[in-house]
Amino acid sequence: MTTLIVTRPRPQCAAWLARLAALGVDARALPLIDILPARDPAPVVAAWAALPAVDLAVFVSPNAVEHFFAQAGARPWPAQTLAACVGPGSAQALADHGVPPSCIVQPAADAASLDSEHLWLQLQPRRDWVGARVLLLRGDGGREWLAERLVEAGAQVDAVTVYHRSGPQFDAAEAQLLDEVRAAPQRFAWLFSSAEAVGHLHSARLSGQRAITTHERIADAARAAGFDPVVLARPDPEAVTRALKRL
Repeated sequence: MTTLIVTRPRPQCAAWLARLAALGVDARALPLIDILPARDPAPVVAAWAALPAVDLAVFVSPNAVEHFFAQAGARPWPAQTLAACVGPGSAQALADHGVPPSCIVQPAADAASLDSEHLWLQLQPRRDWVGARVLLLRGDGGREWLAERLVEAGAQVDAVTVYHRSGPQFDAAEAQLLDEVRAAPQRFAWLFSSAEAVGHLHSARLSGQRAITTHERIADAARAAGFDPVVLARPDPEAVTRALKRL
């Protein structure tokens, strides 16, 4: 059986491994990005204070959700503020933190891809964006394309860094897994949800290995790094399981 290597940040790996195991997939975690709290929490606290006057908060990832809500205190989600995200993991995290389903906006269930472009298709008709106030809650960058569309539509967009990313710090078990992959690459396939994660493997001598990616831009990065073949899948365990069978 092929072992799937899940490269998502450590806080997300356990849930992914459990869901993949339920689908009969042998999967192991090798987090390629470490997620750390914002270096300065003051802007995050200020964003919470301003949230009742905000029309839309865009979360770039589940990490953005978790680190933003870490500064919530006892504040509830304002009923008039929309919360937008691109993936089901982020939507579930928002719901887990008490954001009403009516406030959550994400790409359509049958969207060809889960990305900013398909999120904008849902946001654009929701209201007249002229004068709207938008918070873009992210790490060290992200969702610039969506921010540009909102600004073009007349919104005021303020980006707030709620976490920051760093390169991986492998523990002993993870370092051993990487050695196993080098020794027997035919036994493994990689799951990438970030082009940055692919970049952290450039010096790992892993060219020619199989990969599943959750967006075409990530696929391009994987191919450039030497992965082959590379297949696309939506970022949910069921779709990834089907892609693994295609590999």
